[in-house]
Amino acid sequence: MAVSSIPSPYGIGSFSKEAYAFVDFLEQAGQKLWQILPLGPTGYGDSPYQSFSTFAGNPYFIDLETLVQEGYLTKADCEACDFGSEETDVDYEKIYRSRFQVLHAAYENSHIGDDPEFLAFRRGNAYWLDDYTLYMAVKNSFGGKSWLFWDEKIRLREPEEVARYREQYADEILFYAFLQFLFVKQWQALKAYANQKKIQIIGDIPIYVALDSADTWANPELFQLDETCTPVAVAGCPPDAFSSTGQLWGNPLYRWEYHKQTGYQWWVRRVAYCYQLYDIVRIDHFRGFDEYYAIPYGDETAEYGSWEPGPGYEIFRTFRAQLGRIKVIAEDLGYLTPSVLRLVKKTGYPGMKVLQFAFDSGEENDYLPHNYTRNCVVYTGTHDNDTTVSWYQSLKRRDQNFMKRYLQIRNRKGIHWNLIRAALSSVADMAVIPMQDYLGLDGEARMNLPSTLGGNWKWRMKADACTDELAEKIRSMVKLYGRL
Repeated sequence: MAVSSIPSPYGIGSFSKEAYAFVDFLEQAGQKLWQILPLGPTGYGDSPYQSFSTFAGNPYFIDLETLVQEGYLTKADCEACDFGSEETDVDYEKIYRSRFQVLHAAYENSHIGDDPEFLAFRRGNAYWLDDYTLYMAVKNSFGGKSWLFWDEKIRLREPEEVARYREQYADEILFYAFLQFLFVKQWQALKAYANQKKIQIIGDIPIYVALDSADTWANPELFQLDETCTPVAVAGCPPDAFSSTGQLWGNPLYRWEYHKQTGYQWWVRRVAYCYQLYDIVRIDHFRGFDEYYAIPYGDETAEYGSWEPGPGYEIFRTFRAQLGRIKVIAEDLGYLTPSVLRLVKKTGYPGMKVLQFAFDSGEENDYLPHNYTRNCVVYTGTHDNDTTVSWYQSLKRRDQNFMKRYLQIRNRKGIHWNLIRAALSSVADMAVIPMQDYLGLDGEARMNLPSTLGGNWKWRMKADACTDELAEKIRSMVKLYGRL
């Protein structure tokens, strides 16, 4: 479940008492893993996979009630803002208009510039924080425009211009550093609480960074950009079952030869930072390390891209040498070539099995549980899938019948529990169930529909959803299948 989906009186999930209550529920239900979506700050489209920084955290997740307790805000400050009134939806427009307003009030009251803990945080994270905070301040000065449309001197980071902006917007830069300080402090406390209860956090990092991000603006040499810092080609994937024209993600592609020459230094730093935030990391679109799909910049669809070679196993050998044994889940979904399969096997990282992909034709496929090895992670569905209840209703009759035979289903009522049982009873070392499926919710609770903009990433769980009865049902099932 995404952090944004946690119940909250302030419009979006945060590191609040409700998050701690959710951890308590996980413990009560016998759970050992909590997988979340990327935690980065979101922009246009609200996707956590298109963040303004691969290192920074989303200020929306900062708990306002904690700021009230610490004296940065009053209850009246929080209640004066309109964060939206829908219990089961995030109203991102209202959050955007209100959250920074109240967070700025907290900043004004904090006098944070003299705080020794804050100063130590800035020094320890300067390698990414300095670029991110300047980027956000400059971005705001241009009315939120992408850095590709800034004035040329600052877009190309001419040193004199960078220094001028740092001086001119010093206060706003300090504000954004303050937000990151609060984010890390509150998240680390919540993670420590989960770890204390023997619950590990599975983080999620996209393989790519966003084009409109501090990462791309501050490090153009890492990406396939021309001399004017305009992309040559961008990321996506070819036509598939999700989209007949493919998925045009628009992320800048890596200049892998340059990364190799630097010993993959930027990647090592990125991954090392992840393990300050998470216990296990799922790397999205793992195939891109073997081959990546390059779409000419300016194309309106992903139909005419080409496959190019990635860094292969060498980058993972570097991780092993510099970071030791790290816990990684490889997102290896979709069409996989023999070379991708070899790469996943060579790394030893567990891949993913999604049960919603298992019953599409009645033919043999790798997602049917009897084909699993232990070294994998099984899901009923992911954030890109419909909820199990809604997915089953949309299945063709012959696929429904095959599923009924395979899982020995005699009653369609509670169909989601049949798929959950199939996941938990499999040999897969890890099983992760979307909270929407444990709650038996319909398509209104779907998190994301790939290749669409608007209406995604909005679902929130009702405040009374995590009952003792549900916890006991989950716990008895994980105990039955030896996962307690």
